[in-house]
Amino acid sequence: MKRIAIILLVAIASCTFVFAAGAAESTDSSLLRVGASPEPHGTLLSLVVDDLAEQGITLEIVEFTDYVMPNEALQAGEIEANYFQHLPYLESFNLEHGYDLVSAGGIHIEPMALYSTKYDSLEAIPDGATIAIPNDPTNEGRALLLLESAGLIELDDEAGIEAVPADVTSNPHGYRFSEIEAASLPRVLDDADAAVINGNYAIPAGLIATRDGLYVEGGDSPYVNVIAVRNGEEDNAAVQALVEALKSEKVAAFVAENYPNGEVILVD
Repeated sequence: MKRIAIILLVAIASCTFVFAAGAAESTDSSLLRVGASPEPHGTLLSLVVDDLAEQGITLEIVEFTDYVMPNEALQAGEIEANYFQHLPYLESFNLEHGYDLVSAGGIHIEPMALYSTKYDSLEAIPDGATIAIPNDPTNEGRALLLLESAGLIELDDEAGIEAVPADVTSNPHGYRFSEIEAASLPRVLDDADAAVINGNYAIPAGLIATRDGLYVEGGDSPYVNVIAVRNGEEDNAAVQALVEALKSEKVAAFVAENYPNGEVILVD
């Protein structure tokens, strides 16, 4: 699969830069620092660097590999936006941390899937198997809802998108759930019987949901990845230029060529 090298404007080692002592909000309205997961978010952002430059906007891509620091950096004003999370996660993070971050626009869905290197079908997963799932609230709930959709478990109707293993009301196969940091799930896949893995961590590990997944989230997923900003900045001209650029035919063509199996699904 082709990948565009993120160079010059991409601060790969910038977690140090972002949290350096004395970091301050940028006063340059033409500078747009965007925190992002490397794949596919950073890759898609790198496609539009030149397009935004033509509009007088300098896009700097600041890479993160976890689900907490990008929102902390945004809240602190050390970046102007981030692009790594789906909307339910953003809303849950706000509640948990007292933040007021909002979506400036939805860009794509990365279908979550159940993977296994030991078994080639849902039916083959044995009773008592260990299934690894993300340990953050919204992605854990998303994983359990996926398993319920697959017919493997049943959840309390009131659990909703933040379901936890304690909300499992029927587990006929006696599955055990191992709650793991989302970024580590591809690395523990060989140790577990199966694992539910987010798309942005599955893709770099060479996993394709529609090819390798035993069960894949449906296309009606509410888990749309968004450009997040501080409340009141969603209509900022540079931010909206970024949203429009990511919805361009150029990006759509790249996604069609490089994610042909539905690993990334652009939304309107």
